Amino acid sequence: MSDALLEEFIRQNTEAQTQPEILFTWHGGEPLLLPIIYYARALELQQKYAHGRHIDNCLQTNGTLLNDEWCQFFREHNFLIGISIDGPEPMHNTFRQDFEHTLRGIRLLQKHGVEWNAMATVNSRNADNPIEFYHFFKDLGCKYLQFTPVVERTNPQQALESVAQDSKEWTKNASITTESVEPLQWGRFLTGLYDEWIKEDVGSIFVQLFDATLANWVGQPPGLCSMSALCGLSPALQPDGSLYSCDHFVFPSYKLGNIHHQTIAEMMYGQQQQRFMRTKVDSLSQRCRECAYLFACHGECPRNRFLSGNENYLCEGYRMFFRHVSPTMNFMAQELAAGRAPSNVMGMS
Repeated sequence: MSDALLEEFIRQNTEAQTQPEILFTWHGGEPLLLPIIYYARALELQQKYAHGRHIDNCLQTNGTLLNDEWCQFFREHNFLIGISIDGPEPMHNTFRQDFEHTLRGIRLLQKHGVEWNAMATVNSRNADNPIEFYHFFKDLGCKYLQFTPVVERTNPQQALESVAQDSKEWTKNASITTESVEPLQWGRFLTGLYDEWIKEDVGSIFVQLFDATLANWVGQPPGLCSMSALCGLSPALQPDGSLYSCDHFVFPSYKLGNIHHQTIAEMMYGQQQQRFMRTKVDSLSQRCRECAYLFACHGECPRNRFLSGNENYLCEGYRMFFRHVSPTMNFMAQELAAGRAPSNVMGMS
């Protein structure tokens, strides 16, 4: 991204915000391939256009390029760093092969007092060991844990890029990859990890999916797009200035335009993006609409709605999870309503 484009993006993004606090997320590929001076310039531009508003930055990385200089910079400027790590070494190295370097990066962040969290993918190889998975992060000192299910499809007859151009034709011959987590496997992973977390870590270790579930249980915004009622709040900007509806839909038919020709505000409030936002509701399957747990997941991410009748591939796993956690979620919701701490759930017999 050129300096001119960086400035245009920061100017437009800050001007488009209506809240006193603004968050910039640096993600996609490996952000640390860019030099520190790039982010120093970004901070300078943020202050130029902040006009008194508070700006935070978070950056997602595999951590392999972290060194003392990077960590000092992040600590000085209060960056939140997300580390991509999929569990202990055998789990992580199944697909990534960089565990030792990633762990070294985490130790450097801890050494310099940089706030960090973990972002893990849950796949067919690590999903059967939720307790080992959880205790790895707990023993590592991770206080904020995010994870996302791997659901990927392949079509030997057509390239992946064609899915957005002719999704029905592409889906006809598509199959789930061996790396993808199975629906009930996902449900068992969530329930197993939840049972371990709720024993003694509520309020001290924050698991994004569990926090989002509780938020939906009490009618608050979940802070997680896949569990929100509407999509479209996480657009993706490409190095050429192209803006896409979502970072899961960076395909030609989801391109909103280019910030060289339209403002971010114009594109985000435009008809195309408004239609995209409504798709999450409008494309719900009949089973979803009748589900007792629709309030808890809102049909989850539309990218996973590829089964017959627009069913979500992970639906059975989520239903298993929501049924399992209902008693404790109800208890925590009641505690919140009474002005007490949800962590009191740990005292339940």
